[in-house]
Amino acid sequence: MTQEELDALMNGDLDDLDDEIEENENLAKEDENEEELKKLDPAHDDAIYPPPATEEHKVVSQLDEVTKDSEEKASEILDIMDQISNDMMESEENLNQILEILENQKQLFEKLSNKFPHIAIFKEELEKSNKAIELVNKNIENAQNSSDNIMMAMDIMQFQDIHRQKIERVINIMRELLKYMNRIFEGKIDDSKRVSSARHLHGDKTEDLVESQDDIEALIAQFSGGKNE
Repeated sequence: MTQEELDALMNGDLDDLDDEIEENENLAKEDENEEELKKLDPAHDDAIYPPPATEEHKVVSQLDEVTKDSEEKASEILDIMDQISNDMMESEENLNQILEILENQKQLFEKLSNKFPHIAIFKEELEKSNKAIELVNKNIENAQNSSDNIMMAMDIMQFQDIHRQKIERVINIMRELLKYMNRIFEGKIDDSKRVSSARHLHGDKTEDLVESQDDIEALIAQFSGGKNE
């Protein structure tokens, strides 16, 4: 605790000090947000705009990865749900077999209870059979509802394929635009036969617009790489 906080505590002004600290924190957050916005501003000196043509910034490649990964995960989910559905159907069949046994047991205790009404054990077992039958019927109903819900979920998952097709359509449009841009900027003269570009023109503010021929070749190679994507 600082001396200022101690003095404020002694004078009973700690609430004012808390307000001042909170205000300073808010101002610091605002300054931090402004710095982040400046980095996103293309006019800012430190802004990375446009992003470099590296693997993580290749739009079509990223969209291809998204469609591939989402399709694989969706297929895995559908397989798991299909297995759950099969297990639920098997459980329902087993419950129906148990129900059949309980129904026979119920009929037996009904006959025994009617024939020997003075024997309490028959009535007790009959009540147990009725409760067991009720419980099994409830579980069968739950299994059927779960199977229906799984089928509904599998139908909903089919929309993922529609989304994948939409993304693929966007990819194809982007690819066609890229081909169109390459064609519209294509020249009749082969690049190897073109004369070297002037490094400095009259009116330029700098002595060298391009440092060397290597820079030009690197720039051409970069665009050529994008063309082959």
